[in-house]
Amino acid sequence: MSDNRRHDRLRRRPTTGRANSLAYWTEAKSPIRLAKNYILVWLARIAPSLRARRWLLRRLGVTVGSGVAWGLEATPDVFWPELITIEADAIVGYDATLLCHEFLQDEYRTGEVVVGERAMIGAGAIVLPGVEIGADASVAANSLVTRDVEPATTVAGVPAEPIDGDDSTAVE
Repeated sequence: MSDNRRHDRLRRRPTTGRANSLAYWTEAKSPIRLAKNYILVWLARIAPSLRARRWLLRRLGVTVGSGVAWGLEATPDVFWPELITIEADAIVGYDATLLCHEFLQDEYRTGEVVVGERAMIGAGAIVLPGVEIGADASVAANSLVTRDVEPATTVAGVPAEPIDGDDSTAVE
């Protein structure tokens, strides 16, 4: 993760024609497969237990480590969920989104998302394709993760940046 260049890890696929790349999504994924993924994603978002959510994520092709806590309403990528790896004891918070694709004007891009062991992703956070979140790292709620997060680091904001956890400079 030292180069912190998610763009270097993305696979680029040019599209032809005048329309933007999303207009050609059926060339990227089978509509039947996408419909199946959508149903499984929807069920994983509302399933009543963590065990059921992990089971559904695995049916989507997500690599899910032991003890993963997938929050209510959290959303894996519907097009390429098989590009997601969530390592042991990681937490993905309420309404967080892990994206493995970007549809742009003249191309679409795909990239793996890796969430390290015991990493935490806060409620409402969005992780972009190609991002690696290190072991024991934390992503604050409502953050947009556009770059790798080093192990044992806390990031926050839009875009997410490392924050200093030292309270010694706080005004009393």
